[in-house]
Amino acid sequence: MATVLIVEDDMTIRTAVIRSLTERGHVVTSAPTAMTGLQLAVSEKPDVVLLDLGLPDLDGREVLRMLRAVNQVPIIVITARNMESEMVRLLDAGADDYLVKPFGGAQLDARIRAVLRRTEGEAEEAAVVVGGLSVNARTRQAFLDDALLELTPREFDLLHYLASRAGTVVSKRNLLTDVWNLPYAGADKTVDVHLSWLRRKLGETAQEPRYLHTVRRVGVKLAAPVPGPSQ
Repeated sequence: MATVLIVEDDMTIRTAVIRSLTERGHVVTSAPTAMTGLQLAVSEKPDVVLLDLGLPDLDGREVLRMLRAVNQVPIIVITARNMESEMVRLLDAGADDYLVKPFGGAQLDARIRAVLRRTEGEAEEAAVVVGGLSVNARTRQAFLDDALLELTPREFDLLHYLASRAGTVVSKRNLLTDVWNLPYAGADKTVDVHLSWLRRKLGETAQEPRYLHTVRRVGVKLAAPVPGPSQ
C-alpha cells in the first residue's frame, strides 16, 4: 500500500484513477490544479505523485521542476503526449516514470510499485550509518537510536559531511569551504556555533562527547561511541 497524490484536472480521469488505486489498497488524495497539488505534495508527503502535464493554472513541466526543487518524492508523469523527445525531456527534468493515456489500473499499479522499489533501494544506499546514527542524503533525515533528529538544513549538511567521513579529522577550514561554500576567515565562529548546536541535538557536549570529537588545533571528527566496560 502506498499514499498516492494525483494531480489531474480531468475529473473523469481523476475519479477513475482514485477508484482503481483505492481498490488495490492505496490511499489516494487528489488535486485538480498545479498549485493545490504542490501544496498537498509538501503538506501530505505522499509516497508517489501522479502528475498530469495539461493543468489549467501551470504547465506540468514547471510543476515537475518546482516539485524537484523542494522534494524528492517519486513522480510518474501521466499525459496524452507520446513523443519520445518529450519523454526524454521529462525524464531528464526529474520524472521517475512516464505513462501515456489511456492506461489501465493494473499497469498504473505496477508502475507505482516498480518506482517505489527503485527509490526505496536508492534511499537505503544513500544512508550513512555510524553507530546508532543514520543520515540519509536522499530523504534529508537523520536518526539517532531510531529517533528522528530535528535539524536545520545547515545542521543536516554539516552532520552528513562529517558522517560521510567518519573516523577522519576534518579541519574547520574544510568545513567552512565545503559545507558553507565560504572562504576560511580564520577567526570565523560559524563552525563552532553550529557544532555546538549539533552536539546539543546529539545529546552530548564538547566536554563529554559521544559522536563529535574535537582534535585541538586540527579540527573535528565524527566517530561511533566506544562501548564502556559495562556495555
